[in-house]
Amino acid sequence: MSDLAIDVRGLTKAYAGRRVVDAVDMQVARGRIVGFLGPNGSGKTTSLRMLCGLLTPDAGEGQVLGLDFRRRAADVKRQVGYMTQKFGLYEDLSIRENLDFIARLFSMPDRRAAVDAALDRLGLATRQKQLAGALSGGWKQRLALAACLLHRPRLLLLDEPTAGVDPKARREFWDQIHQLATEGITVLVSTHYMDEAERCDELVYIAYGRVLARGTAADIVATSGASDLEDAFVRLVGQATDNYAGAA
Repeated sequence: MSDLAIDVRGLTKAYAGRRVVDAVDMQVARGRIVGFLGPNGSGKTTSLRMLCGLLTPDAGEGQVLGLDFRRRAADVKRQVGYMTQKFGLYEDLSIRENLDFIARLFSMPDRRAAVDAALDRLGLATRQKQLAGALSGGWKQRLALAACLLHRPRLLLLDEPTAGVDPKARREFWDQIHQLATEGITVLVSTHYMDEAERCDELVYIAYGRVLARGTAADIVATSGASDLEDAFVRLVGQATDNYAGAA
């Protein structure tokens, strides 16, 4: 078995003739937490959706969890937990009803036990009858993560999971992510928060659909000659903008 949970090359997707993801290579080791960063519209969400089989790439090859991510997209989906940027569960169902629905989608043999375990793990048991639409942002986040973990995925793809969530909920969420990594789950997470980026094992920075930097936070800062991570990203975007304008 490969040591890489994600090993793809040349990942490409275009809309109306414009490449929103342009020949991206990405390698993520098993059990690592990798931050996926870049400006809005840089191609992060499109990349995540291609990796989990929700979008078909125009080009690219490789494996996700040892499976050809293009030819075996359905098999990849069953081993990946994908958390969307926008809350995507049913707001008129309770917490338990939402999780039970997800368990049915995955044809889990003992749905009740699986839902109970997810409720306990994310601290949702006492609120299980509450409607999802009545939850605060932090509790919706917990529910969304519980839904991602229900089918015991080996890889989590998280699309700005803490956007709009208060600092305490963000810290608790990241504590949970690090606990999952100790259990061998690989995490690729997009974020705009520098404090979250610094909690990742490695970073991949993308702009204009292309990877501009990868490595640890310290490596990226040192290579760019910046004072800190935020300054490094500002420089990367500036350089990419100049190159993009010159090519145009």
